[in-house]
Amino acid sequence: MKRYFPKNLLLYCSLSAGLLTSVTALHAGERTDRPVSGKAAPFFQDSTDTYTGVVLNESGFPVVGAQVSVGAGPAVTTDDKGVFSLKGGKGDPLLVRYHNILVSRLQLTDDKAPQIRLRNTNLAWKASQEVQLLHNLQAQPALTAASTQAVYNTDIQKMPVTSVRATLPGRLAGLYTNQVSGRPGSDDVNLTLRGAGSPLVLVDGIPRDITIFDLAEIESVTLLKDALATAMLGVRGSNGALAITTKKGIKAKQQISFTAQSALQQPMKAPKALNAYDYARLYNEAAQNDGLAAPYSPSDLDLYQNGSDPYGHPDVDWRKQVLRNSSRFDRYTLDARGGNNTARYYVALEHFNQTGIFKTVDTNTYNTNNNFKSYVIRSNVDININSKLSSGIYLLGRILHGDGPGNFATNTILNSLLQTPNNAYPVFNPDGSYGGTDIYTNNIWATATGMGYTQNYKRDMLTDVYLKRTLDELTKGLWVKATASYFSNISENIVRNKTVAVFQRVVDPSTGAVSYKQFGTNGTQSNTNYVEFQGRSNYLELALGYNRTFGHHGVDAIVLGNRDNYVTGSDLPLTYTGTSGRVAYNYKGKYVAEASWGLNGTNRYPEKAATRLGFFPAVGLAWNLHQEAFLQDQQWIDNLKLFGSFGKTGSGAPWDYDYIQRYPDAVSPRFGTGSGSTQTAIMQGDLVNPNRTFEQAQKLNLGVTGSLFASKLFFTAEYYRNKFYDLLMQRGRSNAMLGANYPLENLGSSRFQGMDLQLGYNNKLGGFEYFISGNAGIVNSELLFADEVFRQYDWMKRTGKRVGQDFGYVAQGLFQTDAEATSSPTIEGYTPQAGDIKYQDLNKDGVINQFDQAPIGNQKPVITYGVDLGFNFKGFDFSALLHGVQNRQIYLTGIGYLPFQQFGNGFGQAYAHNLNRWTPATAATADYPRLNLGYNANNHANSSYWYRSGNFLRLKNVVLGYTLPSRITSLVKLKGARVFVTGTNLLTFNSLKDIDPEVYNGAYPIQRLTNIGLNIKL
Repeated sequence: MKRYFPKNLLLYCSLSAGLLTSVTALHAGERTDRPVSGKAAPFFQDSTDTYTGVVLNESGFPVVGAQVSVGAGPAVTTDDKGVFSLKGGKGDPLLVRYHNILVSRLQLTDDKAPQIRLRNTNLAWKASQEVQLLHNLQAQPALTAASTQAVYNTDIQKMPVTSVRATLPGRLAGLYTNQVSGRPGSDDVNLTLRGAGSPLVLVDGIPRDITIFDLAEIESVTLLKDALATAMLGVRGSNGALAITTKKGIKAKQQISFTAQSALQQPMKAPKALNAYDYARLYNEAAQNDGLAAPYSPSDLDLYQNGSDPYGHPDVDWRKQVLRNSSRFDRYTLDARGGNNTARYYVALEHFNQTGIFKTVDTNTYNTNNNFKSYVIRSNVDININSKLSSGIYLLGRILHGDGPGNFATNTILNSLLQTPNNAYPVFNPDGSYGGTDIYTNNIWATATGMGYTQNYKRDMLTDVYLKRTLDELTKGLWVKATASYFSNISENIVRNKTVAVFQRVVDPSTGAVSYKQFGTNGTQSNTNYVEFQGRSNYLELALGYNRTFGHHGVDAIVLGNRDNYVTGSDLPLTYTGTSGRVAYNYKGKYVAEASWGLNGTNRYPEKAATRLGFFPAVGLAWNLHQEAFLQDQQWIDNLKLFGSFGKTGSGAPWDYDYIQRYPDAVSPRFGTGSGSTQTAIMQGDLVNPNRTFEQAQKLNLGVTGSLFASKLFFTAEYYRNKFYDLLMQRGRSNAMLGANYPLENLGSSRFQGMDLQLGYNNKLGGFEYFISGNAGIVNSELLFADEVFRQYDWMKRTGKRVGQDFGYVAQGLFQTDAEATSSPTIEGYTPQAGDIKYQDLNKDGVINQFDQAPIGNQKPVITYGVDLGFNFKGFDFSALLHGVQNRQIYLTGIGYLPFQQFGNGFGQAYAHNLNRWTPATAATADYPRLNLGYNANNHANSSYWYRSGNFLRLKNVVLGYTLPSRITSLVKLKGARVFVTGTNLLTFNSLKDIDPEVYNGAYPIQRLTNIGLNIKL
C-alpha cells in the first residue's frame, strides 16, 4: 500500500497553495507511467517487419483502446500508453479505428515506430468520441440511440469570450442562438433547442446555473436533444440539456500549459443619430405635418449647420463624446494535468480583465468604466483508494468583480444615447457647468463620469465529491456510487453615488444678458454597501450501475435516486426529488435497445401525488448497418447507423406555492371620523388552481448517421416531432365581472417539428490536412390548442398558427395622395393623410379595427446554420466559423428606430434611416411614413410594416496559428509552443443599415474582437 499512497496524497483534496507541489511529488513516486512523447520503443527490435507505434490525441496524451490494423488484417488494441505492435510492410495501409470508426489512414514507411497524432479537427476523431450522457454516464457512439452532439475544447477555446454559451453559435444543429448583449462579463447568449425552450445546463452531471467559465477547463459541451437523452431529468427534461464536462486527470506524465492572450474590442453597429441640422429640419417637418408651427427658424438651421454657436445651438455627437472606439480583453490561463495508477489530477488558474466602452476622466480617483475582472481556480482530483474503491473531489472557486458608473447607470447611459438629440444641450456651459434643460435634466457626460461609481463583487464556491465501489465480488460489472455537491454564491454591491446639477444657459434677446437656470442639485456622495443576492444549493445522488458483456450480449444499466435543493436569500427552498434510470442492451454491437425513465417532482406543486410527481419514460432503438454481412463488401461504407426514440418528458416552472389562495391587503377604508378609524382591508387575489401540475411533452426522433470513403465524409440527419401538452395558460373566457383573474391551468398544446442536419468532409493531401463541415436546424411550430376568446374570423384565431405568432394589421404600403387616404378604410377616429401607412381591410367593412388583425411577421420555418472549415500544414493551422439564420424577422419600433419618441411627448432623437421618410418629393422611394411628433395612432399601430428581415450571416470566428517545430522548442526545454491570432464577429452580412441583427434595441453592443495569443507547454 505504501507504493500507492505517498505521504502527501491528502493534499490532493485541498485548495491549498501546495496543490501543484503535491501533485508533482505524487507523480515522482510512480516511475512506470512515463509520458508518451517522441517515438515508442519497439517491442521486437530484431524483427524488421514489426511496427511498434503510438497513438496520441491532439494534446499528446495516449489514446487507449484504439484498434490498429494493416489493411483488412486483424486489429490490435492500443494499451494504456497508446502503444500498439503489429507486422506489416512498407507501403501497406495502416488503419486506426476508435469505437469502430476509422479515424486515421496512412501508409507504413521505413519508420518502424510511427507516431500517429489524432487531431481534434479530424471529423472522424470527433465522431468517435464517447457520447456524454446525463449523470456523468458515457456510451460508445454505436451503442446508444440517443440524439446528441458535442463541441470539444479545441473549438471552445477559439473564442475570446467570458461565457461558454457565447462559444456555441453555429456549432450545434438545432440550437438557435441569439446574443443579446456584449457587456463585459455578460456577453451571454440566449439558447433555444428545436424551437421550444432553453436547455438545462449541467456541469459534470449536476444542474448548475453557471456559464462564465475558464474555457480551458472545459473538455466538452454536449447538447442532449431527444426524450431518450433527457428522460432521466424528469420534470426538467422537455427543453433538452447542455452537459458541460470539465477536464479530469489522466494517467500520464505531468503536462503544464500556459496561455496568454490579449484582444482589442470594438463595438458593432448602432443606430446612427442625426446631426443637429438634420434633426432640426426634420423636427420642423414633423411639426408642420401635425399642423403646428415650425419651432426652428431659418436662422436656427443656419447656426446648427455652420456650428458658430456651440452653446446656443449645440451639435454634440453623444456616442463619440461618451463611448470609446475600442477596449481591451486580456486572459491568462495556467493549467496542469497528469497522474498515475493511484491518482490523477487537473488543476487550472485563470484571470481575465475586460474593459468597457465608457470614457473616463483623469480627475476621478475611481473607475467609472464598466470593467469586469475574474479570478478562477479549478481542481479536479480522482483517486484509486484501492483496487475496488475510488473517489474524487472537484473544486471550483471564483471571484468576479465589476465596475460601473454611479447608480448602476450603464443601461441609463445607453438608452440616453438613443433618446437625446445632438442639439439638446451642450456638454458644458461657458462657465464649466454641465449643460441641461428642463426636459433633459440629466447630462449624459455627467451621468457617465460625475455621479460616483458602483462596484459589484461575486464570490462562488463549488464542491463535488464522489465515492465509487465496484462490486465484482457479487457479480462482475456491478458498482455503486455516491455523489454529493455543494454550491454557494453571493453578490455584494458597493455604491458611491452623488447628484449633479445641470444648467440651462439663457440669453436675453433684447439685452444679450446671460443667466442660468438650474435643474437638480450638487449633492454630497452617499455610500452604501449591501448584499444583492445570496444563494446556496446542495445535491445528493446514490447510483447503482451494471456494465457487462456476455459473449455477443452487452448490458449497461443504472438506477439512481437524487435530491437537488436550492435556497435563494430568505426564500423557502426549491427542491427536486426523485429516481431515474437507464438500461441499454446490444447484440454483437449491431442492434441496440435502450430505455430511460425519470420519476420525480418538486415541492412547489400541490402535495397530491398526481400533481407533484411525474413518470417520464423513453425508449430507443439503433441498428449499426455497417456490421451486417450484406454490407461487408461495401468498402466505401465505414459506419452507418439508424436510430430512433420516443418518449415523454416534463417541464416544471413552479412559482412560489401559487396554488394556495391568497388575500392581499387592499385600500384601507375609514369608519367614522376619529383617529385610528382606518381599518386594513383585504381582497381576494387571483383565483388559484389546486390541480396545477407540470407541463409535458411527447417526443419522436428518427435519425441516420454514418461515415463514408475511409471516413472522409460524415453525415447525420434527424427528424423530430415534439408535442408539448398540459401547457399552462389562462382561459380565454375570463370576465372582468369576476373581480379576479382566472388561474393558470394545464390547458394548452403545441407542436414543434423539423430536421437537424450535419455534413462534413476531411482529407489529407501529403502534409496538407483540410476539413469543412456544416450543420443546419430547420424548425416549424403549430399552436394546437389555446383556450381563446371568441374570434369572429379565422385569421384572428391563434390556434393553428405558429407558436408565438404576432398579430397586427397587414400593411399595404403608404398612401401616396390625400385622395387615396380619404377614400380608403381607416382606423376608427383617425383621419389619414398622404404618407400614412395603408392597411388591408380583411373583413371588407370599411373600417380598420381589431377584426382586421391577422398573423404578421415570419410564418416560415426558421433555419439556423453554421459552417466550420480549416486546414493544417507544416505547423500552420487555420479555421473559420460562419453562423447564420434564415426566415427570421425582427420588429423595429420604439426608441432607436422611431423618431421623436422620448417620453411620448414629441421629443427625442431621430436617426439616419428617418431621412428616407415620405414626402411628396420622395414618394416613389420612401420606406418610412411621414414624420410626426410623438405617438401616431395609425402609423405606430402594431403592423407588418415594421417587420424587417432579421436574416444574417456572420463570420463568427477566424483563427490562424503556428506551432513552432519541436527542434526549436526543445532548445528551451519546452514541449510545445504556438502563437495564434483570432478574430470574432469580424463581418456581418444582412440587409439592415446601422443596426446589428442581434442587438438592435439599445442594449450593450456586441463586440468585434481581434485577439493575439501565445500557448506554451512545459
